[in-house]
Amino acid sequence: MSRNHPDRRAPASPHAPRASRADSGAPGEIRLIGGRWKRTRLPVLAEPGLRPTPDRVRETLFNWLGQDLSGWRVLDAFAGTGALGFEAASRGAVEVVLLEQAPRAAAQLQQAAVRLGATMVEVRRTDALAWMAGASAGHFDLVLLDPPFGADLFDRALQAALRLLGEGGWIYLEADRPFDESACAALGLTLHRHGRAGMVHYHLLKLHP
Repeated sequence: MSRNHPDRRAPASPHAPRASRADSGAPGEIRLIGGRWKRTRLPVLAEPGLRPTPDRVRETLFNWLGQDLSGWRVLDAFAGTGALGFEAASRGAVEVVLLEQAPRAAAQLQQAAVRLGATMVEVRRTDALAWMAGASAGHFDLVLLDPPFGADLFDRALQAALRLLGEGGWIYLEADRPFDESACAALGLTLHRHGRAGMVHYHLLKLHP
């Protein structure tokens, strides 16, 4: 299940522009920015702590990954609005699992999948860490992690995601602090790219061979 390396020519942008409401369309919605559902708008619940990944950050991530995810198997843990998972599905992923514990948010994710006809998307209403602990090892090519910031779940989420990666697998992490190369190496990961949008640090990490 080895994947090609993302385009290393893509410029690392350690200080991406601050996100604004315009990045994600009108308040209460997100806009998919690439692939088969490009420009499709999906609703966003007015829930405390729900923090959609802005357009500019999603665009940077998928530039790093190379845009075409044909054949990839993707896990979007802590899915929230589903922005990252639906972007992966839009770009050709054959399996996308969205994990979301909040009942209303999970229901809205399911409605969005039905609306898009996204048969490759599976929505699970569940605790992300518990689900990852019981999932099959080595199954995914890409794990997307955007846990709630206040709970400081970053290290536990990374540990849970590691065993789910197949050969050549990738982890994307959003956090309220940077993870440097030494911290990543201690987990068996290489820091491939890192950027920042406002107070959010986003990282693309690769599993050591």
